[in-house]
Amino acid sequence: MRFSTGWRPSRAEPPVSAAATSDPRERAALDRFAAVHREDPRSVVIGGVSKPRSVHYHERLGHWVRTFDPAASVPLRLAAACQHIRRWEVPRAEYEAGRRGYRQWRSDLAKMHARVAREILTEVGYDQATIARVEALLEKVGLAHDSEVRLFEDAICMVFFENEYADLAQKHDDDKLVDILRRTWGKMSPAGHSAARALAAGMPDRERQLIERATSTT
Repeated sequence: MRFSTGWRPSRAEPPVSAAATSDPRERAALDRFAAVHREDPRSVVIGGVSKPRSVHYHERLGHWVRTFDPAASVPLRLAAACQHIRRWEVPRAEYEAGRRGYRQWRSDLAKMHARVAREILTEVGYDQATIARVEALLEKVGLAHDSEVRLFEDAICMVFFENEYADLAQKHDDDKLVDILRRTWGKMSPAGHSAARALAAGMPDRERQLIERATSTT
């Protein structure tokens, strides 16, 4: 498996379109998720084009899921299409500062994402087993031993390295970043580590060296 080593803002990439699947339920779900993502009031500029942040996030997450598993299961594809659905409605600022507040925010978000996904997937006709699996993926149930959840986490972490790491590096000192990187690295599989190292090879010196420092004993 080959990964690009050039460090640049992640390019715009069309997501797997609803028309690309033959299952009308999946087409309907992807259309519904995409419509919600377009409501995101936050924006990001990619290649000179502004788009809602949630649209770009889910495009990149879908890209990495397909990179790690070209034959990704239906629940995994659905989870990748709604991982951060309506995230802008629950801002981090509403929670206390520090790690405890951050963890509570993340926990509440995961439950909210799963609830919204369940509502949409139920409305388009999915069975309860599929919906429950999507919920488990969104809430990272079994991360330590479930290979599909681990793959999903790898994809999520790769989007972090592409889209968030450079900005985070401007806000924190080296020690704080190393702590964040070590916690991120600990959630990833060997395949995720390989992909992240390949991406890091093209990063600016500081960002690349901090990853090397954080993972030197891993």
